[in-house]
Amino acid sequence: MKTIASIIFIIFIGITAQAQDKSMDIKVAPITTIKTTKTTKGVHAKDSTKIVRLYKTKNAKVKRALNFITKANKAKMA
Repeated sequence: MKTIASIIFIIFIGITAQAQDKSMDIKVAPITTIKTTKTTKGVHAKDSTKIVRLYKTKNAKVKRALNFITKANKAKMA
Protein backbone atom coordinates (compact mmCIF):
# COMPACT_ATOMS: atom_id res chain seq x y z
CA MET A 1 0.00 0.00 0.00
CA LYS A 2 2.86 2.35 0.86
CA THR A 3 4.66 1.70 -2.43
CA ILE A 4 1.50 2.24 -4.47
CA ALA A 5 0.84 5.55 -2.72
CA SER A 6 4.44 6.71 -3.26
CA ILE A 7 4.36 5.75 -6.97
CA ILE A 8 1.09 7.67 -7.46
CA PHE A 9 2.60 10.66 -5.65
CA ILE A 10 5.73 10.62 -7.85
CA ILE A 11 3.62 10.35 -11.02
CA PHE A 12 1.41 13.23 -9.83
CA ILE A 13 4.45 15.46 -9.18
CA GLY A 14 5.90 14.58 -12.61
CA ILE A 15 2.65 15.42 -14.40
CA THR A 16 2.29 18.77 -12.64
CA ALA A 17 5.92 19.64 -13.44
CA GLN A 18 5.36 18.95 -17.16
CA ALA A 19 2.07 20.86 -17.22
CA GLN A 20 3.69 24.20 -16.42
CA ASP A 21 4.17 26.54 -19.38
CA LYS A 22 7.79 27.70 -19.43
CA SER A 23 7.64 29.51 -22.79
CA MET A 24 5.97 32.64 -21.42
CA ASP A 25 8.23 35.68 -21.72
CA ILE A 26 7.59 38.37 -19.17
CA LYS A 27 8.71 41.80 -20.29
CA VAL A 28 9.65 44.28 -17.62
CA ALA A 29 9.87 47.99 -18.30
CA PRO A 30 12.95 49.54 -16.68
CA ILE A 31 12.44 52.37 -14.24
CA THR A 32 14.73 55.35 -14.47
CA THR A 33 15.67 57.13 -11.29
CA ILE A 34 17.36 60.44 -10.73
CA LYS A 35 20.02 60.61 -8.06
CA THR A 36 20.11 63.80 -6.07
CA THR A 37 22.42 64.90 -3.32
CA LYS A 38 20.99 66.88 -0.47
CA THR A 39 23.15 68.52 2.13
CA THR A 40 21.81 69.65 5.45
CA LYS A 41 23.39 71.44 8.33
CA GLY A 42 23.78 69.13 11.29
CA VAL A 43 23.21 70.00 14.90
CA HIS A 44 26.38 69.67 16.94
CA ALA A 45 26.14 68.47 20.51
CA LYS A 46 27.85 70.49 23.20
CA ASP A 47 30.95 69.04 24.73
CA SER A 48 30.19 67.88 28.21
CA THR A 49 31.73 65.64 30.83
CA LYS A 50 28.52 63.94 31.96
CA ILE A 51 28.51 60.18 32.39
CA VAL A 52 25.80 58.37 30.52
CA ARG A 53 24.89 54.77 31.25
CA LEU A 54 23.02 52.63 28.77
CA TYR A 55 20.94 49.72 29.98
CA LYS A 56 19.45 46.99 27.83
CA THR A 57 16.30 46.67 29.87
CA LYS A 58 13.88 49.33 31.00
CA ASN A 59 14.11 48.68 34.75
CA ALA A 60 17.80 47.77 34.97
CA LYS A 61 18.53 50.01 37.98
CA VAL A 62 15.59 48.59 39.93
CA LYS A 63 16.50 44.99 39.13
CA ARG A 64 20.12 45.58 40.09
CA ALA A 65 19.08 47.16 43.39
CA LEU A 66 16.73 44.30 44.24
CA ASN A 67 19.38 41.69 43.47
CA PHE A 68 21.32 42.13 46.69
CA ILE A 69 22.89 39.18 48.55
CA THR A 70 22.68 38.71 52.30
CA LYS A 71 24.37 36.20 54.60
CA ALA A 72 21.09 34.28 54.88
CA ASN A 73 21.09 33.66 51.13
CA LYS A 74 24.48 31.93 51.13
CA ALA A 75 24.66 28.14 51.37
CA LYS A 76 25.93 26.74 54.65
CA MET A 77 28.46 23.97 54.88
CA ALA A 78 27.19 20.84 56.62
